[in-house]
Amino acid sequence: MIWLSWRQFRLPLLVGVVCLALAAAFLVHLGWDIREARDAYEARCRTPGDCGPVLAQFAGDYQNTLLFVAAGFALLPAVIGAFWGAPLVARELEAGTHRLVWNQSVTRRRWFTVKVAVVGLAGMAVAGVASALLTWAAGPVDRVADDRFSTVVFGARNIAPVAYAAFAVALGVTAGLLTRRTVPAMALTMLCCTVLQFAVPNLVRPHFMAAERLSRPMTAEAINQARGLGSITGAAVVKGLTLPDAWISDVSELRTADGRPLAEAKFTECFDDPPRTGATGTFGDTAACLGKLDLHVDIGYQPDDRYWPFQWIESAFYLALAALLAAFGWWRIRRRIS
Repeated sequence: MIWLSWRQFRLPLLVGVVCLALAAAFLVHLGWDIREARDAYEARCRTPGDCGPVLAQFAGDYQNTLLFVAAGFALLPAVIGAFWGAPLVARELEAGTHRLVWNQSVTRRRWFTVKVAVVGLAGMAVAGVASALLTWAAGPVDRVADDRFSTVVFGARNIAPVAYAAFAVALGVTAGLLTRRTVPAMALTMLCCTVLQFAVPNLVRPHFMAAERLSRPMTAEAINQARGLGSITGAAVVKGLTLPDAWISDVSELRTADGRPLAEAKFTECFDDPPRTGATGTFGDTAACLGKLDLHVDIGYQPDDRYWPFQWIESAFYLALAALLAAFGWWRIRRRIS
């Protein structure tokens, strides 16, 4: 069975290895380029304590490139699931070749188990190598940027992509069992993987561990450090706040000293028609107006030292989903497929 699975899978695997080799060449080149740039920037530091602004500029030079690379790699599990997992059983059922195999001495469940194991392990290996190369290449920038918890970066580094690939293969196989058609199974796999890539970081990941909480005064200076102010609904919110060595998972609306939400009318007054003071900064007079109201926000955050526990928890979460899908397929292949 292993030899047969290898014979059927060797062409898709060869394509995957070639693509991985091209990605590896690019990442190795990018990694050395990043390290040479870091050395050049560090040489411009007058003293070790004077490197903050210089290294921030270094990180800024590469963050967009690495963000695009990570976004591309985020699609890798979906591609593996769609092009390797979905056709694995669906193609056999669609062509009717499963009847020939099942009339031999190999049982259905053994046939299913070996095929899923071969393709699943290959997918995990490809995702693991790609993730390791990207983690190495981006290492100097990640240490300076301190954004390892961000949605795209977290899902493209270290061990999480390996679990994503295992889940994607199991999902593709299950979609193939249910639809019995290759193209619909591929489309369904791509859709489900893409939805989960957005849903888990925003709806599930923040709740892996109870968040630490603090109250932060919203002075004019603090408001000017934010990346956004207000929303399309007119709510009194501040967006893009940061904490050193932490991932902010939720931020309350602006609150007054007694803990009540700031009245929308007062926020709108400061936002649309603040007193003209000539204040500078990102939000200028608006920040000055809001800064006089003694406001604060309640912040929920995850300390940076929880990064690896979160990697392990998310990996276990996806591996558990993969195991459940594989168990369902193992049951269905015997009971419901003829």
